[in-house]
Amino acid sequence: MITAGIVGATGYTGAVLTDILAEHPDVRLGALTSRSYAGRTVTDVFPRLRVDGGYTEYSDEKMAGSDVVFVCYPHAQSHPVVARLIAQGCRVVDLSADFRLKDPTAYLTWYGFEHPRSDLVAEAVYGLPEAYREQIRTARLVANPGCYPTSMLLGLLPAAGDLDGGPVIVDSKSGVSGAGRTPSDKTHFCNVTGDFRAYSEVGHRHTSEMVQELSSAVGMQMSVSFTPHLLPVDRGILGTLYFKPKGGPLGTDAWLDKYRSFYEDEPFVEVCAHAPALSEVDGTNYCRMTVREDAATGLVKVFSVIDNLVKGASGQAVQNMNIMFGFPEDAGLARSV
Repeated sequence: MITAGIVGATGYTGAVLTDILAEHPDVRLGALTSRSYAGRTVTDVFPRLRVDGGYTEYSDEKMAGSDVVFVCYPHAQSHPVVARLIAQGCRVVDLSADFRLKDPTAYLTWYGFEHPRSDLVAEAVYGLPEAYREQIRTARLVANPGCYPTSMLLGLLPAAGDLDGGPVIVDSKSGVSGAGRTPSDKTHFCNVTGDFRAYSEVGHRHTSEMVQELSSAVGMQMSVSFTPHLLPVDRGILGTLYFKPKGGPLGTDAWLDKYRSFYEDEPFVEVCAHAPALSEVDGTNYCRMTVREDAATGLVKVFSVIDNLVKGASGQAVQNMNIMFGFPEDAGLARSV
């Protein structure tokens, strides 16, 4: 049994983490911190969560008894807390972007701050289990991937040997919860319902993560054109990924065989014959995908769906924790949340 704390426990990712960890057979919930709801109980803030306990202001001392801490702060706010937790002996899964990029100078370009801890940037393991499982096992610091890159990378890793620089086209649609719990004009119900639009049409921050990890998988610098869209639904990501294979056409059946072989031992990736829908992964830690070859254009299309709050955030974070502590990889993740 281990003790797990959550820093920033009242955002969407923190609430889903609380729900999963409260039912985890090998975890005892420790401190749950919140800037806005300190002094209130979990059921006061989230009546659907039948979890004993309450929220408290963050302090290093309150987290000191935790074996693992999940940090759910926004980018640029997470790294000072992570550094202090690591220094006092906690293992950390960071759900912000503060340790995902391996080049410390890239944070100024993509996230607007100069990263003060290049040593921890170098040490952090990118938390995509399907690519870095062995490194995650012994990591002190795991950088949980972004939701869009998770959907995109899982959809393209089986084809890494068939790519030769790109461009790869990533056309993704996300539910509104991907923008976080703080309301804005962009995410107000009246502005979202019945509508559909692109945003951050060029230069979305997750592009840097996609390029870094896809380039690493392919073994050469890749070009990625990414466009996110806002769906009028609460959760889920559907990505349509386009690439032209360097070896020419294989046929849809051959691509499906390749993808099934690549993921045959993965507990949370399912390759199916049909084009999957968001409803098939809602509330789960699964990524479901299929692939098609478009003979008329020479393009291959991959259709990938995840729940942005689970496999795209909190569920993947727990999957990483399970690997770090030697628990069954699906522990706590067999139900919908």
